[in-house]
Amino acid sequence: MALFNKSAKNEQPDLPLNVPTHVGVIMDGNGRWAKKRGLPRKLGHRQGAQNFRAITRHAKDVGVKYITFYAFSTENWKRPQEEVDALMELFEKYLDELDDFLKEHVRIRFIGDRTKLSESLQKKMLDSEQKSKDYDKMTLLLAINYGGRDEICHSCRTLAQLVKQGKLEPEDITMEMIERNLYTQEVPPVDLVIRPSGEQRLSNFMIWQCAYAEFYYSDILWPDFNNNEFDKAIRAYSDRNRRFGGI
Repeated sequence: MALFNKSAKNEQPDLPLNVPTHVGVIMDGNGRWAKKRGLPRKLGHRQGAQNFRAITRHAKDVGVKYITFYAFSTENWKRPQEEVDALMELFEKYLDELDDFLKEHVRIRFIGDRTKLSESLQKKMLDSEQKSKDYDKMTLLLAINYGGRDEICHSCRTLAQLVKQGKLEPEDITMEMIERNLYTQEVPPVDLVIRPSGEQRLSNFMIWQCAYAEFYYSDILWPDFNNNEFDKAIRAYSDRNRRFGGI
């Protein structure tokens, strides 16, 4: 099996050449990381946000073309208001710092229902997307107020409107049409889902896009999930035989 050469700069271990095109990351364990250290949960989220930046850069360096981070789900509004407010403040802060990625020609996209987010946050999201729309080194997707079921409903409602207007017949609806109206239009399906923290479930993350994704679970909490752990996930993916329903 062919391997990458070691980098003299950071001495990262060799990686398989079979790198997934699209990686989805469920950033889990921030709160538990903080609790173990006697810290407020919001400090765990802050540490996790810093780690997201490091992992994004590392993913780009090893050849991942698309990476999606599950930052805030449609169900996360049920959390204590103090924690929700802290997360929203964190999003505002880190969106101000996304220009670092723009300098590296990383395209930035956001998926999810933006209508519940503050106007200032929505504006920053749109600005980042507009500034980076022509970049092609890697595409970074952030799922904020995102839910897989909600996304599919959004697509179906869009098609239902076309049926209502007489522009589409119900029997003509195809899987391709549903896919084109998801938040991830023009983004390839997820090849590998990484979930740290010991949990082993999808949690409403990219249900459609993960239909044939490989899964990698780790007991390490997200703030401690470093580049070497990411490399382990890539190796595990490379060793698997993806048949997509065939033999």
